[in-house]
Amino acid sequence: MKKLLAFTLLAFPFITQTGINIFACEPEWASLAEEIGKDKVSVFSATTGKQDPHHIEARPSLIAKARSADLLICTGADLEAGWLPLLVKKSANGKIIAGASGHFMASDYVELLDKPQILDRSQGDIHAAGNPHFHLNPHHILSVAKAFATRLGEIDKANSDFYQASLSDFSQRWQVATTAWEQQAQSIKNKTYAVDHKSWIYLAEWLHIDMSTTIEPKPGIPPGSEYLSRLIKVIKDKNIQKILYSAHANPRAAQWLSNQTGIPAIELPYTVGGNDKANNLFSLFDETLRLLSE
Repeated sequence: MKKLLAFTLLAFPFITQTGINIFACEPEWASLAEEIGKDKVSVFSATTGKQDPHHIEARPSLIAKARSADLLICTGADLEAGWLPLLVKKSANGKIIAGASGHFMASDYVELLDKPQILDRSQGDIHAAGNPHFHLNPHHILSVAKAFATRLGEIDKANSDFYQASLSDFSQRWQVATTAWEQQAQSIKNKTYAVDHKSWIYLAEWLHIDMSTTIEPKPGIPPGSEYLSRLIKVIKDKNIQKILYSAHANPRAAQWLSNQTGIPAIELPYTVGGNDKANNLFSLFDETLRLLSE
């Protein structure tokens, strides 16, 4: 009986196959991969909604996951520059190296904002290719979804039609939801917010709101007491509605400013898993619009 079972598994290896193994760098792409791949894929997210994707270590557990991946989906645009290249190198997985079909960077399929004219480290943590936080505009999510479904079909040709059908279903639901979010956002159009980091510019552009006032004096540079004191006057002069910070950020500066100005400090999920209700891409935007509109 054991010999028969062993022969069966050798002759039909797909019986034990769990589907395409996908390594996602961020929760938003893990959620998208699940939407498109459904039961044909097994998805692992290297980060959670409570972690800053800039600052991750290439831990042995992550290397092991990358080693078994068939497809890597990450933001790109240098967001993961501090850890992803080392992770891919140590995994020794030729499927996910740059240039391979299993190496998918979402930033390749959107037009990035905030591209620096001059690369100068004195200006803070700037990204040469442009601002990488584009997942906060749902139109960019759809652009990435289309490219990702095509890539999945290239890697797993037997299920190419399945992925395109999943894309069609997702696109229809996503466009309906996007229209509803845009209607909801009419109540906050042209309002002004202070934010923790320049990770919200795509959300601001999409919703036609002002998020140009940042708690950081420069990207990635923590604010000092003198800068925060000056910010109090800015917040009052600009009639800022709320002080916003992401779920993975240190809230102390935002809360201090809130105490000094009486303006509420609100934590936004930023990505899937950023709070208990934002457990997929749809509820991420539901929660974001709810918190902005309340």
